[in-house]
Amino acid sequence: MSKIKYYYDSETLSYRKIERKKRNTIKFAALFLFASAMFAFLFIFIANQYVESPKEKALKRELQNMELQYGLLNKKMDEAEKVLTNVEERDNNIYRLYFEANPIPEEQRRAGFGGINRYRDLEGFDNSKLIIESNKRMDVLQKQIVVQSKSLDEIANLAEDKEKFLATIPAIQPVKNEDLKRMASGFGYRSDPFTKVRKFHYGMDFTSPRGTPIYATGDGVVTRADNRAAGYGKHIRIDHGYGYISLYAHLYKYNVKKNQKVKRGDIIGFVGSTGRSQAPHLHYEIFKDKERINPLNFYYGSLSAEEFDELLQRASVENQSLD
Repeated sequence: MSKIKYYYDSETLSYRKIERKKRNTIKFAALFLFASAMFAFLFIFIANQYVESPKEKALKRELQNMELQYGLLNKKMDEAEKVLTNVEERDNNIYRLYFEANPIPEEQRRAGFGGINRYRDLEGFDNSKLIIESNKRMDVLQKQIVVQSKSLDEIANLAEDKEKFLATIPAIQPVKNEDLKRMASGFGYRSDPFTKVRKFHYGMDFTSPRGTPIYATGDGVVTRADNRAAGYGKHIRIDHGYGYISLYAHLYKYNVKKNQKVKRGDIIGFVGSTGRSQAPHLHYEIFKDKERINPLNFYYGSLSAEEFDELLQRASVENQSLD
């Protein structure tokens, strides 16, 4: 029950009851409601500005986690770039140099992407710069990996070809040292045993007993095993590829036939004295691109440094050849 209020009337010298008008009641009610609404609005405004909702807290945590993950991603890319840079340096300065391949230019390895803006969809966000830079680094890193992968594929092919090359070229002495009586004559000017005239000797003569095994000095295919070449008697020619051909002359007999494939170290024939020969020996020649070259440079696969030095001294003596 609401309280009744009175006021003192000085004219009548009595108390009169205060009558509240209906209009004033509505006015007071409206004022109260307006003040309440303003207070509520102010409260909500302050709460939105300074108090985070659970959803906002979750989004903020998600954003912080994303920034942390991008930071970790950039650190990982730093490490990947260091490792890749090291591989690239070895690729250019060791692998490609060894296999005589041109180094890959730095601008080709580090080239970016021109043309259209590849990162337009990532613009307009709070962390667009971070996201765009990370994506750019990742794209360049991926391109570097592709370039390096292709380079390593090329190196692998070159290595395979190099291995095949090293296996095929003549690289051992055609007669074992223990089977040799002596190295009779080397590559260069020598006295002809029949005419006594000084002329150029295009091979090396290895003196050995008749029937001493002769070994293929590299992988290849036998192109000739006959006695139809003047002066060589029974002889064998092996095509090693890469422009190399080895010739073995004055044989006693063959152990291979034409078109047969041979491996380095296979016995292909036996020492004899057929053709234009003064005594049992092996006359050995090497051709490179149809030009005769000194066989002395191709014994790294079977002789020690001391043996090679001794052979070099004997081969340099200008004496009489045996053919």
